[in-house]
Amino acid sequence: MVDEPINTEEQHDEDDCLQASREELAQYISANLKDYLVSREWQKDELCLNIQREDICYVLKFLRDDARCRFTQLVSVTAVDYPDHTERFTIVYNLLSMTNNDRIRLKTSARETDIVPSATSVFSSAGWMEREVFDMFGVAFSNHSDLRRILTDYGFEGHPLRKDFPLTGYVELRYSEEEKRVVYEPVQLTQDFRSFDNLSPWEGMTDVQLPGDEKAVRPEFGWQPTSTNVEHKE
Repeated sequence: MVDEPINTEEQHDEDDCLQASREELAQYISANLKDYLVSREWQKDELCLNIQREDICYVLKFLRDDARCRFTQLVSVTAVDYPDHTERFTIVYNLLSMTNNDRIRLKTSARETDIVPSATSVFSSAGWMEREVFDMFGVAFSNHSDLRRILTDYGFEGHPLRKDFPLTGYVELRYSEEEKRVVYEPVQLTQDFRSFDNLSPWEGMTDVQLPGDEKAVRPEFGWQPTSTNVEHKE
């Protein structure tokens, strides 16, 4: 059975129609939410709306219930940390419309002391997602029925996905044979892990010439001719 060749012109026409319908939907959303939008942009064929944090629930409800939008599924809630920004945290909501086979992204920003309205009144699935954002970034949500850590342990210090959180953390845990339980201790790195020169083993072999190296460019430092090379030249 021979596969029929793909008509590239028809494919381009379908892509153009899809993009046109997306642009039409974007204009419709902008017209209905003009009092709530800070800006809108396209990111990899996905519409991205920047909104004020106090309007997040209203915008989510409109996108979910409007007959032309039908973004009925909240895929994820996450955040990004920009320590240099005045409002260092960008909270991101990704929505999916199964009816239109399309996606949309909402963004809002917050400072460390700001409280973001919870989206659980619109999407009940936002509960655990907002707990993850709270645990990893320290962003607080108002009107959340159970805002507590979900990924880290009880008594954990700090928020791991903040850019200023140390890669080693603050404490380490191990099982103590003496106490017969897991104990927490301050992080202690051995000298082998604290002192290194960022040089890979292969880059460190500058005083060794492997067979075939004579065909390549001589390294700037450490190059020594092999005995076979010397004999060949003689």
